[in-house]
Amino acid sequence: MNDHSKQARWLFMPWEKRFDIDETLTRAMQTFWTHGYEATSMQDLVTATGVNRASLYATYGDKRELFLTALRKYDGEVRQRTLAELGQTLSPSGAIRAIFDKFIGQTQVTNGNWGCFLVNTALELAAHDPELAEMVNRAQDEIEAFLLAMIRKGQASGEFSAQGDAAMLAHQALAAFLGMLVMIRSRPKPEYLEAIRDGVLKSLA
Repeated sequence: MNDHSKQARWLFMPWEKRFDIDETLTRAMQTFWTHGYEATSMQDLVTATGVNRASLYATYGDKRELFLTALRKYDGEVRQRTLAELGQTLSPSGAIRAIFDKFIGQTQVTNGNWGCFLVNTALELAAHDPELAEMVNRAQDEIEAFLLAMIRKGQASGEFSAQGDAAMLAHQALAAFLGMLVMIRSRPKPEYLEAIRDGVLKSLA
């Protein structure tokens, strides 16, 4: 990390001690991810980050802007990075299984059924917020593109049946994946979630 990056990582307010911007944003992201936008108060964010209200407002402007910044961080560091790593390191079936298992695994962690931050946002806010809707839709399009790429790769290698229409199978896989993420929040029973995953993989065999 160069000197400029080190300086950019920290922020100093005249009335407040220096704080780590990335760590603060990570804690805010986890709070919004767990509780949602409306249920998270500024006091919740102060408590979670350890940064006072004035400093948060001075840095991010308001609660909505902090939420948007946290959602962008999630999209880049969780969704995009996960898809890139899975696509590069696993077989097509392994990559598709892993993207389901990443979220199914949450149900094994105490208080861990957070689901997907982007899907949670879609359910809570996207219908009434065009900017958020655009961000969520773009992310879903990229997930579908990932699934399509894995399906085509698997069909070409013989790992998947070449008989099915890859685009249609990707549509179906995306719908199943998003449905599973909703169930993680409302009915996080592993047997249901694993059945969704296994159904997708069976449709590709």
